[in-house]
Amino acid sequence: MTTPRTTGNRWTGRATATTLVAIAALYTLMPLIWLLFGVTKTLPELYASNGFSPSAGFHVLGNIADLFRQDDGIFARWILNTAVYALGGAAAATLLSVAAGYAFDKFDFRGKGKWYALVIAGVLVPNTAIVVPLYLLMSNFQLTDTMWSVLIPVMVNPFGVYLARAYSSGAIPGELLEAARLDGAGELRTFFQVGLRLMAPGALTIFLIQFIGIWNNFFLPLVMITDNDLFTLGQGLFTWNSAVGQNPDYTRMVVVGSAVATLPLLALFIPLQRRWRAGMAEGSLK
Repeated sequence: MTTPRTTGNRWTGRATATTLVAIAALYTLMPLIWLLFGVTKTLPELYASNGFSPSAGFHVLGNIADLFRQDDGIFARWILNTAVYALGGAAAATLLSVAAGYAFDKFDFRGKGKWYALVIAGVLVPNTAIVVPLYLLMSNFQLTDTMWSVLIPVMVNPFGVYLARAYSSGAIPGELLEAARLDGAGELRTFFQVGLRLMAPGALTIFLIQFIGIWNNFFLPLVMITDNDLFTLGQGLFTWNSAVGQNPDYTRMVVVGSAVATLPLLALFIPLQRRWRAGMAEGSLK
């Protein structure tokens, strides 16, 4: 039987949880809100006005036009470079992760446990800790200052392998694979026509995680790339921000460029967030 005190405690708990979530959401969104207001302002307004108030003139279109004209339109090149790194790296990492997770789950081979332990150990190593060794490796193969120096490292995702194995164990019945083999399908055909299709929600989750990680990656390209034409958005905006002393208008370009750089992530994440959450939830349960 529910007593008034129990009901009151329940509502108090819900109110406290809601308040904490609201505070966390506000704290998370404040930089984005500031950025959206900053896009509407001129350079003097960025310094003189309240950061959380829009400009009276609303200079969004003019600011964006100036952004893509700045330095002979190099910003468009940086967007293209970042898209190549993110799309190519995420697609390759997803396919390799799903294939590796499927193999760890469905096949028995010598040293399987040790190899999988090595993959899990890779999850625990921060990406920044291996950037310098990767640079030395790429330098030995004369790949620094090329797109490959960024693409090759991001094609490996230990967490993606872990997630793919967890998803494969529940999403792909062994009986279905046996039936495909009895019908004469080879292992590769079985994987691509049966396993990969059933693992699609998990693969989408891995792709989104890797895409966002590569899109926001700053340290790896900073170490690998010195050619301005191969810069990512993060590198390019960092370069502009470092040159504010020579050209104060770079401050406005950095603000507007940072806002534009978030649009592809929002365009990708918002329509697919339900499938992402579903893939994460199913992977955690399986």
